Amino acid sequence: MDMALEVIILPVTDIDRAKAFYQDKVGFHVDLDAEVTPGARVVQLTPPGSGCSIALAKGVPSPTGTPQPGTYHGLQLVVADAKAAYEELTARGLEISEPVQYGPQDGGTFMHFTDPDGNGWSIQEYRERAAKPLHKLLTELAEQSQ
Repeated sequence: MDMALEVIILPVTDIDRAKAFYQDKVGFHVDLDAEVTPGARVVQLTPPGSGCSIALAKGVPSPTGTPQPGTYHGLQLVVADAKAAYEELTARGLEISEPVQYGPQDGGTFMHFTDPDGNGWSIQEYRERAAKPLHKLLTELAEQSQ
């Protein structure tokens, strides 16, 4: 059985403020902004090149519990060039830490930011993604397993 992590519901206090933040400062694409049922709004945003989105929701029941805004930490984006990503994101007005190399290996450089509610994100430099984007790598792996 294949499973794909495609959407993470991100708890926020103000959907419009969070939508503007993720769209304008972080550069996510708005896939959906709709009232999906009466009184329930969902805004789904996807990072460029990603197969996983975040969803901001209001009025949507969660049978397993309701996370509180600002409690998510460890969400991680991956870029091929941390310095270029830092320059682009700061030019958009995002307050983000400068890239720090924790180890010399590919994947050892990180920077961090929080959204307006305090949900915490990391951005990891993984230079191999420039030559092997994740979606291409997954396609290759799937073809090999057939």
